[in-house]
Amino acid sequence: MTPVVELVEHAPAVGVALPDDVGRALAALRVVDAAPDPYSPGRWSLRAGSKVGAVAVAVPGHDRLTVRIVPKVPIVRLFFLLGYSLDPAGAWRDGEVDVAEHREVLPALAHAVERQVDRALRQGLLQGYRMTEETSPVVRGRIREAEQIRRRFGATPPVEVAYDDFTTDIAENRILRAAVERLLRLPGVPREVRRRLLHQRARLADVTVLVRGRPLPEWRPSRLNARYHHALRLARAVLEGASPEHGPGGLRVEGFLFDMNKLFEDFVTVALREALRGSGYVARFQDPLHLDEARTVRMRPDLVLYGPDRAPCAVADAKYKAERRGGYPDADLYQMLAYCTALGLGEGHLVYAKGNAGHAAHRVRHAGTVLHQHALDLDQEPVGLLAEVGEVAERLIGRSRV
Repeated sequence: MTPVVELVEHAPAVGVALPDDVGRALAALRVVDAAPDPYSPGRWSLRAGSKVGAVAVAVPGHDRLTVRIVPKVPIVRLFFLLGYSLDPAGAWRDGEVDVAEHREVLPALAHAVERQVDRALRQGLLQGYRMTEETSPVVRGRIREAEQIRRRFGATPPVEVAYDDFTTDIAENRILRAAVERLLRLPGVPREVRRRLLHQRARLADVTVLVRGRPLPEWRPSRLNARYHHALRLARAVLEGASPEHGPGGLRVEGFLFDMNKLFEDFVTVALREALRGSGYVARFQDPLHLDEARTVRMRPDLVLYGPDRAPCAVADAKYKAERRGGYPDADLYQMLAYCTALGLGEGHLVYAKGNAGHAAHRVRHAGTVLHQHALDLDQEPVGLLAEVGEVAERLIGRSRV
């Protein structure tokens, strides 16, 4: 059995010798497209889609299989898309964390998280007030009268109390520790990065470990936690990303995956919003609308632009990959036409990652609706990429004024 399989995002399928149990497990998890080779028993055809990263699959009775999926865009470009989506006003464009030395997603992600956590903790752990409720032999804070009567029948001591505790065991530190713990469990983290992550975990040793599967604690950006902002946003990406941990039956799965479709969509919508900032127009993400008058057919375009009069004036949808060799898929045009019809707009905009076709515009017969297809070149410096987004934003505003 092959212990490690390396695939490239959206590349042609690769034939791999796998036990049928392992092949079926990969197919069920939908990490990659997996199908048995009808002409070669014991071999499976594996093809990566839009998910990139690394996953280790352990099927009872078989050796652990690690699947690594490398993105087509350089790692440094991928992390710019991620960083800008999380914090467009931050220092991500200034190269605070150098990930160019890594070819794969997971090592680069672990390196970036560790560096950001280290920067956040250089001045010591952030402290703050946290509401604590406990049973105490002495009165501290205020007595929880209802709990005192329910549990103690009014007798004292002990006393049911609630008080604000000034501590390092706050939401910000809990999120950082959870991200560090998560990365330490994943396969493919380089030894040196793992060593530094262990050091960060030791610095956070007095912080409560979050229970896996439960919602993350909420935190609010402020002047007091400003040095944590970059680390927290990246940590949440680690904890909320497409990262399978368990499978059906005895199947055990550990890994982390970025969905490039979602990452590109987030980048395009955030970058368009930033490009339109100060223009008097408001961009809303995933704004719900209905196609039919009975309001039974729901749709959610990636971005709807509203003018100063609060009426919709433009709509855009991000599409990471064109699915056919001849150009953009026709189904995207049908979808955008539906958006334009429901919103009463004369133009719609589809934004693609640059592939085998450039900009195109189609005027719909008998309707006059113009559907634009834009292409962004992701394999370029951030300044150039943001300039291309700016051109799309100007077209949205310019056309809406006609």
